[in-house]
Amino acid sequence: MSNKPVIAVIACSREVEGEPASIVKQRYLDAVSRYADALPIIVPPTASPAEAEALLARVDAVLLTGSNSNIEPSRYGGGAAGAPPFDPPRDETALHLIAGAIAAKKPLFGICRGLQELNVAFGGTLADERAIDGVEVSHHAPAEADLQEMFTYGHRARAEAGGVLADLVGTGPIAINSVHFQRVDTVGQGLTVEARAEDGVIEALSATQGEAPVLAVQWHPEWQPEGRHHDLAFWRYVGTQARKAMTLRPDAS
Repeated sequence: MSNKPVIAVIACSREVEGEPASIVKQRYLDAVSRYADALPIIVPPTASPAEAEALLARVDAVLLTGSNSNIEPSRYGGGAAGAPPFDPPRDETALHLIAGAIAAKKPLFGICRGLQELNVAFGGTLADERAIDGVEVSHHAPAEADLQEMFTYGHRARAEAGGVLADLVGTGPIAINSVHFQRVDTVGQGLTVEARAEDGVIEALSATQGEAPVLAVQWHPEWQPEGRHHDLAFWRYVGTQARKAMTLRPDAS
């Protein structure tokens, strides 16, 4: 039996060759395997609450990935129509996994959309990141950028003193990539801001309730993290917490 923890990685719903498909970009799976030293298992975006509960009994942690889709505004009471594409099955499954992971005391981690899902699940709201206090900003590369240029685009952020992230990366400035069109507006009840960009945008959240760790970042630590200590620290933390949870599973040897 493998001594590596198992991490459930949520998938997005897409159409492939004219058929519905569950998709996870390979870089998330590689990061879980290579940098967290864990085994990834893909969770299709069709899980009911009962299925999420059954799944969580068999895994050690949950990872909510980024996506090119946005969360439907109806999920957080947004009055605007929102910016497509949307992925309602992913929205629903993410909410079930978050609730289930907290109830099952399993570590929960989020990246980009995953951070936004976590905030919505805790009762928070989202906003278009391009308008902050009436000032136009952009946390995404121009539309014509290729993939490498898109993930090279970024800015600096700082972890909040005394937080979980600060324990991992310190409170000095860190250079992060920035690939999102939505941002946290109102922080969900029970969540703590772990990092902010220089313009005030929230870049990381943790949960202050429950017995298992909950940590999410707005940037993409899975994108070519070699040489970036803060991204590697994130994955080491994911792996460490998943291994701790593995020892508590009844079927762990």
